[in-house]
Amino acid sequence: MSRPPRPSRPPRPPILVLVLGVAFLLLMGSLLIGSFTEPEFPPYTPNVAAPVLVGDSLAGPVTYTIDASIPDRWRRFDFSRSSVVDSGRWDIAFRRTHVMAAAGTSILDLGAVPFDSVSDLPESGYIVALAAGDTSHPAVGKWYDYSYLTHLLRSKGHVYALRTSAGQYAKFEILNYYCAVVGTACVTFRYVYQGDGSRVVGR
Repeated sequence: MSRPPRPSRPPRPPILVLVLGVAFLLLMGSLLIGSFTEPEFPPYTPNVAAPVLVGDSLAGPVTYTIDASIPDRWRRFDFSRSSVVDSGRWDIAFRRTHVMAAAGTSILDLGAVPFDSVSDLPESGYIVALAAGDTSHPAVGKWYDYSYLTHLLRSKGHVYALRTSAGQYAKFEILNYYCAVVGTACVTFRYVYQGDGSRVVGR
C-alpha cells in the first residue's frame, strides 16, 4: 500500500532577505530612538555684545557663541571689534545654518586641519563675496554633517581663512550648533584675528 505524498514545505526565504529584513528593523528602531531621545546640549552661553576695537594686535584664540535661532535675522560679527554688532562694519553673519560674508570679504576653506596648526594663512585662493546676499558664502557652504540617527548637526571641523574688506586676516572654525540655553541654532565658533594686516594667525 503506497503512502500518501507528504505536503511540500514552502521554500525558505534566502538568507540575504532575512539579513536585510533584520537590518531594516534595526535601522527603524534606531531612527525611532533618535527621534524620542532628548539630546544633552553643551553648556555654551551666547556672548553679550561688547564691541571693543582690537587695533593692530593679534586677538585670540577666542571662543564665541551667537544666538542665531531667529529665522529672519542675521547676527553679524565684526572681528576688528571682537563682538556681534548691530551697526557699523562687520565681517561674517550667522542665521540658523547659514554663514554669510560682508561685501568684499573673502573666505578660503582650509579643510579639516587642526585649528592650532594653522599659523600663516595663504595669500591667494580666497572666494570673494561680491555683495551681501541672503545665502551662505560658497567657501563655507555646508560646514556640517547631518545624522539621520540623532537628527542633529555636527561640524565637519573645517578651518576657514578670512580676509576682511579692510585687508585684515582671521581664521575661524565652527564648533557647535547647539547650546543648553538656546537649544538649536546657537552657533559657537573659535577664531584668531590679526589686526596688523599680516597673514600670521599663530603665536
